[in-house]
Amino acid sequence: KKALMPQILEAFDSLAEDSDVIVIEDVLDSGLTLRYLSANLQARGVRSFEVATLLCKRRTAAVDPRYVGFQCPDEFVVGYGLDYNQKYRNLPYIGVLAPRVYEKG
Repeated sequence: KKALMPQILEAFDSLAEDSDVIVIEDVLDSGLTLRYLSANLQARGVRSFEVATLLCKRRTAAVDPRYVGFQCPDEFVVGYGLDYNQKYRNLPYIGVLAPRVYEKG
């Protein structure tokens, strides 16, 4: 994720001070990346920073999303655009991936 952060921040380079920012997230897990992004953008002078997420695995101290579509279990979910190794994203529903699919050993 650290390698992606410069690319993510670059997308906000043209953001004006006093802007209101809403980040749309598919699955909110730990929230660490969003916490970093929030701090960076607030240092740039944004007026507000909010998070909207389709799926929230857990509430954390790292970020408190303003808008949550659904709470979901703290498990690997796929379907409806979410994938595992480029598979399962075309499922017409969101489901929990069986651990045997992604666990090695």
